[in-house]
Amino acid sequence: MLDEIAALKSQAGFAEPHEWILNGELLTIGRWPDNDIVLAHRDVAQHHASVHRSSDGFVIEDLGSDNGTFVNGERVHSSQPLHNGDLIYIPPHFELLFYIKQPTIKSGRLIGVHVDSEAHEVYVNGQLLEPPLSTAQYTLLLLLLRRAGEIVEREEIVSLIWPPHEADHVSDQAIDALVRRLRERLAEIDPDHQYILTIRGHGFRFENRE
Repeated sequence: MLDEIAALKSQAGFAEPHEWILNGELLTIGRWPDNDIVLAHRDVAQHHASVHRSSDGFVIEDLGSDNGTFVNGERVHSSQPLHNGDLIYIPPHFELLFYIKQPTIKSGRLIGVHVDSEAHEVYVNGQLLEPPLSTAQYTLLLLLLRRAGEIVEREEIVSLIWPPHEADHVSDQAIDALVRRLRERLAEIDPDHQYILTIRGHGFRFENRE
């Protein structure tokens, strides 16, 4: 099995876009300048969190910060595994997308939906989806792909897409609108397949072409 190459990509809270590749065994996040990712805010701990490679993949660890480290809206207690598409939140407003870098997908060789995480590109039946998805649409797609064939509940979508301080105010209509727009974007290339199914009373399920 080949070693996976992982990266963190800046989302909310950063003045400019940036990507950090996990080349070594450890990447640190915090306020002090000796960290790999420096978050210059007084609410961020001097050494706030770290991401490291384990025998089973990648793990994020909170280093005893007062304000906590969150993954997909859930507070990290000590440490937990990271999965492709996870959204890391460092209070008060910093967000980082964790993803596994994959080889570039060549047009025309694959059917269904595939993501080139390195290039932040989405392919449908081997055709590049242009213009690119919005950040919210892309994050939602990564979640649905990672959980393909399983029901993803609305609460999980809210915790991943919306900041924690807004989560209690997100309506079902807002979630439906986001899902509908993602459906429409995928249908621009493949209108004959319903990728995102609504499971009434529960959430949504992604069904890729095989």
